[in-house]
Amino acid sequence: MTDKPTRRDLMRPLHLLGLAFLTAVFAGVVTLVTMGFFQDGPAGQAQRALVFGAIAAGIAFIAVLVIVALLLLAIDPAEVGKTVDRPVLLPDEDAASGDPDAPAGRNPPAV
Repeated sequence: MTDKPTRRDLMRPLHLLGLAFLTAVFAGVVTLVTMGFFQDGPAGQAQRALVFGAIAAGIAFIAVLVIVALLLLAIDPAEVGKTVDRPVLLPDEDAASGDPDAPAGRNPPAV
């Protein structure tokens, strides 16, 4: 058995769904409060607030689910435990020196 975490270990599907659900509940409650669901108002105001709250909750659920899933795809599970001791966005020193034996990586920007 290896010590390397898998993509599934980084964020289990239940955690992903739970995070999206909590965000959806928060968005729905905020929408209900801002639309005056808990106040006495004209007829139909509560029903309209419920519809808008459900729509806001659905949009938030789907958006968080898609965004977090896409962000997890950008993570290489093998590199989670590695320490980074150089700037991440700068090219490797080997690649910047023009060494043909340097490992293939991101090319330095053309000057």
